[in-house]
Amino acid sequence: MYHEGEFIIYGTNGVCKVEAVGRPPFAGDEARLYYTLAPVFGTETIYIPVDSPVFMRPVLSKDQAEELIETIPCIEEDEPDTHSLRLISEHYQAALQSHDCHDLVQLIKTVYAKSQRGGRRVSQIDQRYRKRAEDLLHGELSVALGIPMSEVQPYIAHMISKNTRVKA
Repeated sequence: MYHEGEFIIYGTNGVCKVEAVGRPPFAGDEARLYYTLAPVFGTETIYIPVDSPVFMRPVLSKDQAEELIETIPCIEEDEPDTHSLRLISEHYQAALQSHDCHDLVQLIKTVYAKSQRGGRRVSQIDQRYRKRAEDLLHGELSVALGIPMSEVQPYIAHMISKNTRVKA
């Protein structure tokens, strides 16, 4: 069970802060406990039963976030072996639904590599899933590292550059 004040990943909504654990105003006499979640990068309030089957996990720690950033250069692209937009979309959707930061990095790198090959323009599906993966990844890293979301990409670039120089 998560506690008030904790940051969690909730489904595909991304990072949410647990505002409260208890009975929400609409519950009446129902004894079921709910989380009241506030998406960090949104404005709505989410009420979800504590025992909901929707995916939830704690946000990465600062150490885990820094470790992930160190591994980014080693994460390889994973382009599906198909030209079917439906299958590509399903492949990308599976990466998003894994709720794994490694898979999000892999999706981002895959689409970026596609865009670099032969000046080829990436499809709207590629662009949409890359943007969603970036939003989820950068949102989690922002909270884990305690920096604004707008500074996550420059931070990643700086750390990768710094680590590359140290190893050279």
